[in-house]
Amino acid sequence: MEMIVRAVDVGFGNTKFVTGCTDNDIRCASFPSVAYPSARDLSAVLAAERRKTVAVPIDGLFYEVGPEVGLAAESFRATQMHDRYTETPEYAALLRGALNMMKVDTIDLLVVGLPVAVFAAKKAALEKAMTGKHEVGGGRTVTVRKALAIAQPQGALVYYASLHQKWKAIEQEQSLIVDPGARTFDWLVAKGMRFVQKKSHSVNRGMFDVLQAIAAEISADIGTPYRDFDAIDIALRTGKNPMIYQKSYDIAPLMPIARTIAQQAVSSMMQWIEAAYSFQNIILVGGGAFLFKKAVKEAFPKHRIHEIKEPMYANVKGFQIAGMNYARSALDKEWRAGESDHGKGEGI
Repeated sequence: MEMIVRAVDVGFGNTKFVTGCTDNDIRCASFPSVAYPSARDLSAVLAAERRKTVAVPIDGLFYEVGPEVGLAAESFRATQMHDRYTETPEYAALLRGALNMMKVDTIDLLVVGLPVAVFAAKKAALEKAMTGKHEVGGGRTVTVRKALAIAQPQGALVYYASLHQKWKAIEQEQSLIVDPGARTFDWLVAKGMRFVQKKSHSVNRGMFDVLQAIAAEISADIGTPYRDFDAIDIALRTGKNPMIYQKSYDIAPLMPIARTIAQQAVSSMMQWIEAAYSFQNIILVGGGAFLFKKAVKEAFPKHRIHEIKEPMYANVKGFQIAGMNYARSALDKEWRAGESDHGKGEGI
């Protein structure tokens, strides 16, 4: 019987998850990593305004999460951007919301990710917390039989190897995976498929720093606090200026601030990396890849920087592939053990 394997990447900006897969296709979805608490299950009283969210019960509260969580927005938006993020009820709500939307009741193997800087310290605790029965909202529960946590950029390396059919070749190569996310700028140095922990790390210099810096400049300019980070993010990705006081606000003069933050993050990474000439693969992924690309290229002018289509999903797709490979290996071991026992029985 084939094991059910699923993957979730709860990032500081977005929660990405796998809804289904075949050998040729991994289907993903996402929603903002925002969870709004309430003392009651609002989904039960919103008959007239049914939005694409789910209320996840945790410790006596209901946390609303999902694609349309913006419709539940309050004036205060908690960010939970710190190293104990995985221990918060907001993290649990986001992950369980993703489990709800997978439409399965049992998961044999759930693969999740961690930033590089906290991977060693948090891996065992996160795997333990993810294993067992989870209330996922709407009266449903999902049982996770086993959990596996891997470093987030390592997922991207697995996906890159699979995408380009480089499983054998990459075992003899050194790779650098650069993953600018919402809070953290992660990088991972790997020999083959195994990462070198002493050269891999994270710094808190991600997209949120860019959004905060631009928002501060806009606030100073318009004379009132400006906190519409989503509008700035859309403007950076699309090139379409945000509307402020019914007018298009030109953010082009503020782009040097964004570039400076990207350069600072890359400079921090370069302090950890020696012998850059030894990398056969430099892979750029993550939701902030579009903004950090120039700084990465400037740091490695003699290398080709490999980019992946839909870079936001590179990690979670790699988690899924790693999980399926792990499951197949486990099944193969069980089959060989069964054959061995069967053989011994025949010889008695």
